[in-house]
Amino acid sequence: MATPQQSSPHSLRFPGENDSYRSARNQLLLAEMALRKQIEAVAELRRKLPLGGAVPEDYAFEEGAADLDDPSGAHQVRISELFEPGKDTLVVYNFMYGPEMKSACTSCTSMLDSLNGAAPHVSQRVNLVVVAKSPLERLRAFARERGWGHLRLLSSAANTYNRDYYGESSEGKQRPALNVFQRCDGAIRHFYQSELMFAPTEPGQDARHIDMIWPLWNLFDFTPEGRGEDWYPKLSYR
Repeated sequence: MATPQQSSPHSLRFPGENDSYRSARNQLLLAEMALRKQIEAVAELRRKLPLGGAVPEDYAFEEGAADLDDPSGAHQVRISELFEPGKDTLVVYNFMYGPEMKSACTSCTSMLDSLNGAAPHVSQRVNLVVVAKSPLERLRAFARERGWGHLRLLSSAANTYNRDYYGESSEGKQRPALNVFQRCDGAIRHFYQSELMFAPTEPGQDARHIDMIWPLWNLFDFTPEGRGEDWYPKLSYR
């Protein structure tokens, strides 16, 4: 029978570990390697998707000044204008913060807290915006509270983007959604949507569908406590 040392993909050992730990860790490492391959294979399948349908209209959003403390400069921007020169991909996150909601979605807020930090890096390669149904000034006031100085925030209060791309139900309930669009030959086409939330879930599964861009849950997955069965982010922990 192979020893834990012989079956290990590497020769590193940590202080005080015993053979039972190393044997279990080796099995886990092999599973992690297989998972990495699967993640890369799924990403390749995603990249090979054919282009989806053309956007039904050149949606007009409302946007404010880049400085969240600047109350002036509100203006209309169309989806075609969100593509910067040399960047033909647009990533749009639907933030659950509708005009009838008393407060913003806590889970969306947690994810956007992290995305705000990543945005300067993301914008080197693709266009990134966050869309919410609330009026612009309400959206910007919340962003000021959170310190979201790197996210490009747009209000969809005056268009049907949320409804058309399933960031909103027919009853007006807001949904989280990640859509990707591509500019090709002068047209804007839909490329991808995080559709897992619409697919059936097996017992014990959660309908989360944007975990790949949300560091919180991935970090918890490395801990003995895991994600927890009933813990979710809050707007404040004070």
